[in-house]
Amino acid sequence: MLRRGAFVAAFGAALVMPLGACAEPAPQSTAAARPAMTFNGARAWTDLQRQVGFGPRPSGTPALVKTRQYIVDQLKAAGIRTQEQPFTAATPAGPVTMANVIATIPGRRPERIVLASHYDTKRAPFRFVGANDGASSTAALLELARALGTSQPAFTIELLFFDGEEAVNWDWAGTDNTYGSRHYVEAAQKAGTLGTVKALVLLDMIGDRDLLIRREAYSTPWLVEAIWGAAARLGHGATFINEPLAVEDDHLNFVRAGVPSVDVIDLDNPTWHTAQDDVAHVSQKSLQIVGDVILAALPTIEQRLTK
Repeated sequence: MLRRGAFVAAFGAALVMPLGACAEPAPQSTAAARPAMTFNGARAWTDLQRQVGFGPRPSGTPALVKTRQYIVDQLKAAGIRTQEQPFTAATPAGPVTMANVIATIPGRRPERIVLASHYDTKRAPFRFVGANDGASSTAALLELARALGTSQPAFTIELLFFDGEEAVNWDWAGTDNTYGSRHYVEAAQKAGTLGTVKALVLLDMIGDRDLLIRREAYSTPWLVEAIWGAAARLGHGATFINEPLAVEDDHLNFVRAGVPSVDVIDLDNPTWHTAQDDVAHVSQKSLQIVGDVILAALPTIEQRLTK
C-alpha cells in the first residue's frame, strides 16, 4: 500500500500544533441551519462486510469491478449524482484499467470540499481482503455520503473513491502508487477545475479495533486543527492524539498541487499488509468515531473557507 513515514521529529514538530491551540469553535449558525446529520455506524459496518465479501480487490480485477459497482449502486440509491472516471495506468506490470468514482452533493456554492478514500486492496502473495486497508475508509465514506446527501451544505461536497492507491509491485516506490489520485489531479489541472477544490479530507485505515490516529505531518495545519478540535469536543481526544506521523498517501498529490489537505489515518496496527487485515481486526465503533468526527468538523472547515 503506502510507504509510511517514520515519526516526525523536528520537521513534524514544526508542522503540528498542540491540540486546541488554534482550533475554532463549531459555528453554531451553520450547524443550526442544516438538517440533522447522523452517521450510522451499523450501516457503514455492512458496507465494510460487503466489500470484504468480494475477496481481494486489487486494481484491474473482477472483484474490484464488483466493488466499484457496489459503491455506485449505494450512492445512486442515496440519490447522489455519481460518475466514473476511467483511465489506463502505466504500471510496472503493464497497462491496468482503473476508474475513480466521483459523487457530488450540490452546495450553495460551487467550490468543493472533497472527502476521499481509496477502494482498491494490496496485491499480495497471500489472501488479502483489506478489511481495514481499503474497506474501512470506503465504508465510512459511503455512510458520510448518505448522512450529507440532504444536508444543504454551504460548499459543494464531493466524495472521491480512488482506484490504484496501492503499488502494483509490493514495494512503494517512484510512481508505482496513488494512480487514481494522481490522475484526478492531473485531469482537473488540465480542465482548469482544480482551483474549485478548497479542501481535501482523506480517510485511510480508520477501522482498527485499537484506533489511534496521529496528526499526519504533511497535512495542512488548519485542517488538522479543525478535525482534532472536533474530536476533542466529542470526547475522542484519546483516539485523535497529538503525536506527529508523516505518511505518503493520496493526499500528497493534492498537497503538491496547492490544495489544503489532511490525511486521517491509523498506521499503528500489526495487521497492515498481512493476512490478518480481516473483519476480526476491525470495529464498527471505530467507524462510528471517525464518521462522527468528520461530520462535526465540516462546519468549522466551511467557516474557515468563508473567511
